[in-house]
Amino acid sequence: MPAVPPAAPDAVLVVDFGAQYAQLIARRVREARVYSEIVPSTMPVAEMLAKNPKAIILSGGPSSVYAEGAPTLDREIFEAGVPVFGMCYGFQLMATTLGGAVDDNGAREYGRTPLSVSKAGSTLFEGTPVEQSVWMSHGDACSAAPEGFTVTASTDVVPVAAFENDEKKLYGVQYHPEVMHSTHGQQVLEHFLYRGAGIEPDWTTHNVVEEQIAAIQAQVGTKRAICGLSGGVDSAVAAALVQKAIGDQLTCVYVDHGLMRKGETEQVEKDFVAATGVQLKVVDAQERFLNALAGVSDPEEKRKIIGREFIRVFEQAQVEIVAEAGAEGEDVAFLVQGTLYPDVVESGGGTGTANIKSHHNVGGLPDDIEFELVEPLRQLFKDEVRMVGQELGLPEEIVQRQPFPGPGLGIRIVGEVTKERLDLLRDADAIAREELTAAGLDRDIWQCPVVLLADVRSVGVQGDGRTYGHPIVLRPVSSEDAMTADWTRMPYDVLAKISTRITNEVADVNRVVLDVTSKPPGTIEWE
Repeated sequence: MPAVPPAAPDAVLVVDFGAQYAQLIARRVREARVYSEIVPSTMPVAEMLAKNPKAIILSGGPSSVYAEGAPTLDREIFEAGVPVFGMCYGFQLMATTLGGAVDDNGAREYGRTPLSVSKAGSTLFEGTPVEQSVWMSHGDACSAAPEGFTVTASTDVVPVAAFENDEKKLYGVQYHPEVMHSTHGQQVLEHFLYRGAGIEPDWTTHNVVEEQIAAIQAQVGTKRAICGLSGGVDSAVAAALVQKAIGDQLTCVYVDHGLMRKGETEQVEKDFVAATGVQLKVVDAQERFLNALAGVSDPEEKRKIIGREFIRVFEQAQVEIVAEAGAEGEDVAFLVQGTLYPDVVESGGGTGTANIKSHHNVGGLPDDIEFELVEPLRQLFKDEVRMVGQELGLPEEIVQRQPFPGPGLGIRIVGEVTKERLDLLRDADAIAREELTAAGLDRDIWQCPVVLLADVRSVGVQGDGRTYGHPIVLRPVSSEDAMTADWTRMPYDVLAKISTRITNEVADVNRVVLDVTSKPPGTIEWE
């Protein structure tokens, strides 16, 4: 999945019409071992075709095809000989563009819907049941397929819920095959890729590593790079990948900014260096970060401060690394970061999406950065990053770690960040992680942020006396890629043990609460 250059040839393009599931479609294509990229619907068709795509998928979207200003595409996309698969809005756009009929006839369907397959042996539905459950989300409905298309499925209220044109390799379904609620959706998607588009499923983790190594070598050349290690999966895999590509030209810098979890520094110094053999420079910058964050409570401001200070520390590390090596300053020209695709999307760097938050690896960097960024994971999802880490031989303790944000515990303290509050949160977080591991839940829970409501106090009773302490929030979530998430239904006895230990062992905490909000509407992190 090359990040340099950002676009790979012969990809399956997912055209995003503002769908909440566009990223999920790209993931599902990749799960079928076919490389995919997301492009905005505003991209001219000529530019899409210039990428030499193996196929094109048109996503769903919130608009009606008849609404003023609704996104559209030139007819050329359906006449270029490239296989096209329309989903939901993309299906209706294909229908209307090619002469079919889409009506606002009140045939609205939302959620699980029974689908009847009328041509069981078709390209899309071969080997799937005649009756199956699919996930619908539409107001308008297709009442007539374009000329040359065969209707292959319907519902009780929609006469044309799927159509196919094998001669022109054009296919469409009214529902969302990419979501797990469509029981045979992945099979239908793979039928389009393998049978309709004739694509071989040969995109593997091994290929990803080889392609990225070549891309990194082409970008960096004979110059040198530094990489900031955070202790998390993303930076570790990015560093290991760059180390494999350029060897001793890479120096890793671990900034001990005082915002890490308990035992984090020791793990980076011991486990990661042992696994990769990288050159590691540890910088003690705790006082610097605490001074910069003093009096700051706004989460966006905290993120930007942490991002700015990281770069300043890296710049100083560059000077020291050059001095130690006896090289010229300009030789250290690159900064390696573990930016992932969800980071890019949530920072407003995807396909026109809103900026949800400034990310330490994306939106929090200062404008006067002196390094050129190397981001080998920029187009990957978290589970793909873990697979790359395994391919590179990183130990399970690193590859399977729960995600941890770049700004660290600084954004898990709601309020001002102080050393006392960090120590308190570190102790509570360590207890939660210990108990989750002891209960064997590490693989069942995607992430469990532990949050300190520093500016909130609640009344409690401890030791027969009244207390006025801080609440701690547990935020266990399940997810595939952090784009969406649901709160994890943890066993009550595990929750009880965590709560009891935290209130007993962590000073100034007298209450533990559970966050049961999904994403959306809430983000995984509180700040």
